[in-house]
Formats: sequence, structure tokens, C-alpha cells
Amino acid sequence: MNTWEPYHPTAENPWDRKKVGHLYRRAGFGATVAELDAGVEAGFEKTLELVIAGRPESEEFARTTEFMASERSMPAGSPQGRLSAWWLDRMLKTAHPLREKMTLFWHNHFATSNAKVQNARYMLGQYRLMQKHALGSFREMLVEMGTDPAMMVWLDTTGSTKGNPNENYARELMELFSLGIGHYSEKDIREAAKAFTGYEVKNSQGTLNTRLHDDGEKSVLGKQGKFKGEDIARICLDQSACPRFIVGKLYRFLISESDNPPTADIDSLAEQYRKWDFDTGKLVAMMLRSSLFFSPAAYRTKIKSPVEFATGIVRGLEGAAGTLPLAAAIEGLGQVLFAPPSVKGWDGGPAWLNAQTLLGRNNLALALTSTEDSRFANRCDPALKLTKSGAKTDAEVVRFLLDVFLQGDVPKTTHDKLSDYLKQTKGVKYPVYWSNDDVKNHRLRAVAHLVLTLPEFQLC
Repeated sequence: MNTWEPYHPTAENPWDRKKVGHLYRRAGFGATVAELDAGVEAGFEKTLELVIAGRPESEEFARTTEFMASERSMPAGSPQGRLSAWWLDRMLKTAHPLREKMTLFWHNHFATSNAKVQNARYMLGQYRLMQKHALGSFREMLVEMGTDPAMMVWLDTTGSTKGNPNENYARELMELFSLGIGHYSEKDIREAAKAFTGYEVKNSQGTLNTRLHDDGEKSVLGKQGKFKGEDIARICLDQSACPRFIVGKLYRFLISESDNPPTADIDSLAEQYRKWDFDTGKLVAMMLRSSLFFSPAAYRTKIKSPVEFATGIVRGLEGAAGTLPLAAAIEGLGQVLFAPPSVKGWDGGPAWLNAQTLLGRNNLALALTSTEDSRFANRCDPALKLTKSGAKTDAEVVRFLLDVFLQGDVPKTTHDKLSDYLKQTKGVKYPVYWSNDDVKNHRLRAVAHLVLTLPEFQLC
């Protein structure tokens, strides 16, 4: 069987809530109950088409997000937290989650940190470059990234001149952005570095100063010529290793975190990617449509990043959250948007979880679901969501919470323990200073928190 052949629902392998939830987790930031319901009713093809194409952004969303990213609201010296909060707000409100999710993928691919760049305007510019091409042309994005101001500062292109070339960008272009280790030589890097001399930032744009550029002959990856930076990017794109490298990274992002995906699976898809001239939208659509994507090998096999964990809670409860405190909480879990830890980005996978970050996740889930944390002002109240859902009995409460967050993917023993908790806390005497709302709804908020601390909820 061809690994990438399309998934077709059958009686033995039906299109159901679990598959809808899986699609919305991997291709976005989790599903609401309404999206789960609509996905099952619409069927596989229509739901997939909606996820890939997205809905048009509302005028209010566009107006608000653009104002918050304007130079007046976000000047160059804005603190890191403001940047992270701005992007979290987009992730929570966007009508096209897949595009934001893929922008997050490219952010980790072209890992650039404002800790060094120290310019919010440059970082937002790089975000816009990645978002523009997130589901478009990798070819265009790779070429344009060479003159992106944030990248130029991050990898020291701005100080690279004729006679004194800096090798940082040439090295990462090959090692991390296009080819991978083993597909270039040190001589290739030295020669490519000469092509990136003379570039500088003027009026917030990357530009070539020909007086500082080495316009002599260079020999890179078997090609000779008086190359400039964009020529080196195109030479890398022409290497057979390039589509394989990108497909391999996307495989780990969308399908499985395995370090060694099957060679044949990667080769066949890489060949298609090359034929599509690096059209990432077509590549992602083929992966999301595949039988492999909906197979047990892919289902709940990835560990959620802190961003996925937090946004999944807010979206599932259809609430809101102050994104400044949310960004700070996510930072404590090991992920700072616009500030990955190194040029290699976040390691991801098991590195997301340890004793400290697991406790932090539990505390964040508590903060979002309780009324006691002033940072979030009870804007994600599960009691309110349960009331709106019509869940009245304890059984209905447990069923609703397990459905929206896990589509029922827990053993019967877990279901029984949650039910027992609600039963045992029915007659508990609460402190006299509690409000009527606390007395009435504490059990509901507490059981929602328990659901969000389950091992299954850590998986994507």
C-alpha cells in the first residue's frame, strides 16, 4: 500500500469525532464542540477542505491585530512578552488555524530570537514573511529569508564584508534551513559566505551594498559563478537533499516525532514536493489527506508543545485569556514565542516534559479553570461552558469534558475515577466565606482541571 494514498472512511475505519479532533489538533490548536459536531456531519473531504483553506478573517480581527502590531502599539523596543502575547492572541482568534500552525513550524525552522535581535519591528517582519509563505512557496521564502532584517542581525550577515566574510548564515542555510548535515562541505560554506558579504539593513529592509560585496568567482556545491546571496539559496534548492530535508521535518511535525521516518515514505513525498516546485500547501494537504495521518502510528503520538497545551484549553472551553499572563505562563513551561533557545529551535518531543514543566502545566490548567487566579479573571470558566452545553448530571459533565478535550480517549477506569470524584464531593462542606457561585460550581471546575492533567491530554 502507498503510504500517502488518501484516507477513505469505511465501516471498519470510520470518519468520527476522534479523527476530527486529531485533524484539528495537528493542523491547528484544538477543536471546539461545535467544530467536532460540524466535522462529523460534514464528512471527511469537506472538513479537510475547510481546515486547509480556512475561513476569511473578520474585519474586526484584521483591524485589531494590525493595530496591535503597528509601530505605534509595538515599537522596536517593545518587551518580549508583548510580542509573544500578540501571536498567542492571533492563534486563539484566527479563522485559519492551519496557517498559524504552519507559521509556528517555520518559526522553529528559521529559529530567530529577539533575545539577540532586540527589535520587535524586525521580528514582526519575519513573522509576516513566514506567514505569507506558510502554505505557499518554500522556494520564495528561503530566498527572501537571506535579506530578512531579523535574520541578518541574528546570524550576523550585517557585519559580513568583502575580505572579512562571516560564515554563520551560510552555515545555517545549509545545515538547518535547506540541506541538513552531511550534504555540504566546509569549503562550500566558506565560498557561500563570500556571496553573503555586503548585505546591510537600511530603512528596515535588507539590501546589498555593492562596495562591501565580494563580486569574485565562488564555487558552491559544484556550481561556479559570481554569486550573490539569493543565488546560494537557489543552488541549495536545486540539491536533491533539500526536498527530503524539508519533508522529513514536516513528517515529524505533522505525522510522527520519529527521528528516523521510513526512507521510502520520505523519498516519494520529496519527489512530489520537487515536482510542485516547493509548494508547501500541496505538500501539507497530501500529508493531512493520507491514510498514514489517520493511522494508529500517528494518532496521539506527539507530545503537545506548551503553546498547543495552553491554546487547546482556551479553545476547548471557548473562553478567553489575557495573553500577556498566558505568554508568561508558557515561558515557564519552556517555550517563548519569538525567542527559541538556539539556532536549532526547540527540541520538542519528550524534552517538553519533566517534573517541573509537568507541574507547571497542571498549575496553568488550574489557573485557567478556577476562579482564584487574578491573572485570568475566570474567563475560561468550565462551569459556564458546561451550563451552556446543557450538561446537568454528573455523568453528562464527565462525558462532555472527556469529549471536547479527548474525544473519549481514556480507559474506563479513568472515566470511573472522574465520576467517583464528583460523587464524593457532592456532600462536602465548603468554607463559609465561599460565594454561592463557588459552592455551586467548584466541583465542575475541579473535575475539568483533573481532565486537563490526564496523561492523554499531554498528547497531540
